[in-house]
Amino acid sequence: MTLGRPTKLTDEIRKQAQEYDDGGWQFIDGHNIPSVVGLARVLKVSKKTLYNWGNSDDDFLHTLESINSEQEFTALNRALVGDYVAPIAKLVLANHDYSDKVQQDNISSDGSFSFSWED
Repeated sequence: MTLGRPTKLTDEIRKQAQEYDDGGWQFIDGHNIPSVVGLARVLKVSKKTLYNWGNSDDDFLHTLESINSEQEFTALNRALVGDYVAPIAKLVLANHDYSDKVQQDNISSDGSFSFSWED
């Protein structure tokens, strides 16, 4: 017995999501990069609804993950050729674990060299 409201995830919604993921996002006015929020706008549902569908449907989850991968690929490549302004590209890529942080320490990575502050 299933509790709660029945899902509104239909074959038509799956098809629309797959079309968006397959490059359809490029032909929608205002969609300069694929995104889950962009898909939510196309389907007229919330991001939360999309993630709920993904949690209960492996195929739909794969589509959401594919959209995120395409977003990362598109942002990186378009930033490299100057199609995206650096601060926006940096913001998008930060969501995909890219960082420009530099960390320095006084110990070598293998531990063979370290500083001593003795007099």
